[in-house]
Amino acid sequence: MAYSLITVEQSKSPISEAFRTLRTNVQFTSVDSETKKIMITSAGPREGKSSTVANLAVSIAQTGKTVLVIDADLRNPTQHKLFGLANVQGLSVALVQDQEYRNYVRETSVSGLLVLTGGPIPPNPAELVGSKRMKRLIEEASEQFDIVLIDTPPIVAVTDAAILAQEVDGVILVLASGEVNKDYALRAKEQLDKVGAKILGAVLNKADLKTSEYYYYYYYHGSDDPKKKHKRQKAR
Repeated sequence: MAYSLITVEQSKSPISEAFRTLRTNVQFTSVDSETKKIMITSAGPREGKSSTVANLAVSIAQTGKTVLVIDADLRNPTQHKLFGLANVQGLSVALVQDQEYRNYVRETSVSGLLVLTGGPIPPNPAELVGSKRMKRLIEEASEQFDIVLIDTPPIVAVTDAAILAQEVDGVILVLASGEVNKDYALRAKEQLDKVGAKILGAVLNKADLKTSEYYYYYYYHGSDDPKKKHKRQKAR
């Protein structure tokens, strides 16, 4: 599999512009409350969540903000491949040894963007991400960086993402157009709703939008659902 950062290699491409739109939409969610800790997950595997995390991180860092990417997909860590970093040590080591996480953070070629790689794959990933050490790590990181983006395993397959969704300010769900089953996507949303996660919106990945040059990624804000608006109006 080829790994690339389109926002670095082709900063003027339609896809990079789509990531800037995604960045802007995420920033708009911070109007009423601070959104610093953002988890990104998917319904199933190979939907592009990790590349979404990385490219969104680059796009945010390009505005001058400090960004930390935490690779919490301890079952299949990918961020080190995207950024060309070593993964001998990382999050799993920091949690197991209860060490200062900054010792394992690595700089990237993008100014202001740092990455905490996943590290060696542990035998108990769900236990590690659900630990008090992980919760403390996320809180400390949010105090030291403008934005913290957390890459997690698919939410339907394992419990890791549902656990971490309770520790962040918002969640973005990545879905692969034409690949993800509708029922599977609904199950992903239900899993997030069950743990009280704030869903910021969804990214429709791998979508070839014939009617626009802006293809591949499409973002919508959850509160813009017309059915939800109708329900709120009726409630009043």
